[in-house]
Amino acid sequence: MPSLVQARGLHMAFGPDGDVLAGLDLEIAEGEFVVLVGPTGCGKTVTLRLLAGFERPTGGDLRYDGQVISGPDPQRGMVFQDIVLFPWMTVLDNVAFGPRVRGTGAQEALRRARESLAAVDLGPFEGRHPFELSGGMQQRVGLARVLVNDPRLILCDEPFGSLDWITREGLQDLLLALWARTGKTVVLATHSIEEAVYLAQRVVLLTPRPAAVQEVIAIDLPGARGAAVRFHPRYAEYVEAIGSAVAGERPTGAAASRG
Repeated sequence: MPSLVQARGLHMAFGPDGDVLAGLDLEIAEGEFVVLVGPTGCGKTVTLRLLAGFERPTGGDLRYDGQVISGPDPQRGMVFQDIVLFPWMTVLDNVAFGPRVRGTGAQEALRRARESLAAVDLGPFEGRHPFELSGGMQQRVGLARVLVNDPRLILCDEPFGSLDWITREGLQDLLLALWARTGKTVVLATHSIEEAVYLAQRVVLLTPRPAAVQEVIAIDLPGARGAAVRFHPRYAEYVEAIGSAVAGERPTGAAASRG
């Protein structure tokens, strides 16, 4: 598969003593599902913000589809952990807001918003307001706001971190289903090793700040992802090996080499 994202020697610093990334190298193929894992404060969110174009790196080379990332673009959509919705707008209008701002006609924007809400199973709630929705449903609205732009790259910054485990697992399955159906490229950052192993084709393990890539682990689990996978011995092996690597106890090579 051709590369969609290429980062070479990526460096990011905030002030003279604020190094966050130090020589990060990363390549992501079109259609991949990649998960970034690392200790708190290591630079996962900063990496996503650079990919989204919200920040400019202080060094190195960062490209999307061969072009240097110079700013935000609807083709690179980001789902945040804290979803900020317009409280006075309905769910439908919240999702249609982005296309409307970019000049899409009102009827076309609403049509696309309804399609995006249907994709996240929120069609019957289009007339509700954010305060009428649960946290999980609000997160689905956040995902719909990204999908409405039909991006090639979806960036997810701890999108399920504040949710209860039942809601979290349901949204993980929804995201996997959307990825499988659309073929979009997904890069997700998480503190949860279990979540990373469940979702990813590849887990990118980052070092403590300032971050570089410590290791890239290909996840090879049998069959389709689903609840049963969590009870498979190989799933547990990946979780244990990556957890040990994060803790600095041993490399992940043994588990990562299994097929």
